[in-house]
Amino acid sequence: MGSLKQFLLSLFATTVSIALTFGTAAIIDYNKKQKEKREIVIMVMYDMHNSLQSIEKADSLIRESMKLQRTVAEDTTKYNTQKYALVYMIPSASYTETTERIFSSNIETINTVGNVLFTENVAEFYQMRKYYKASVCDSLAHEIRKYDVFFSIKEFLSPDYYSYGLASQELLSDMQHLFTLCKQMMEVTDEEIDAYRKQRQKMDKDMGDDRDSLKSKKNDLEQLNKSLLDAVKKLNIK
Repeated sequence: MGSLKQFLLSLFATTVSIALTFGTAAIIDYNKKQKEKREIVIMVMYDMHNSLQSIEKADSLIRESMKLQRTVAEDTTKYNTQKYALVYMIPSASYTETTERIFSSNIETINTVGNVLFTENVAEFYQMRKYYKASVCDSLAHEIRKYDVFFSIKEFLSPDYYSYGLASQELLSDMQHLFTLCKQMMEVTDEEIDAYRKQRQKMDKDMGDDRDSLKSKKNDLEQLNKSLLDAVKKLNIK
């Protein structure tokens, strides 16, 4: 009876030990996946935030260009001083596709996030971002760059900023809505996005310092090579 009791106690202890081991491992694995999920979500939200800032600037430039056209139309004497301005006010949407490629092409990344609707909203946002760049920025830039300068008031007033402005505002509004939905869906705060921004800025600064250091080393090597060649030349070796 004593040996049976001892066996049962030993079995219980072993079972508890196994359960604790696997349970702890499962908890660690779960927490790791949750951390990875959060990092991916914040990375994507930061990319969307930056894209919107760039597009908001482009949208603002379209309105400013239209106002400039109105100024010249109302007072044609200002044409000579303003005829170069539109060429330097071409709106652009500046962004990299690095985060989009990481998020969109890696099924493991999508599985880690584990939210189909969030994934669909992000994919739609990226599609709109591409469409905005092509149909608004690139198209308008192509129209403006046909002129090195606007040689007449008629040419200056010819770009149809109104049509581009309408398209810009509609696309921007839809993208802002998707961004807000994604923030709410994943419970992302502005503070988290800002913290990630500061982290990225520090990384970029560190990389810049590394590039400066490399440039300095290249300059030193170049000077060393120059002095070596000068010394060899003076030897007049044949």
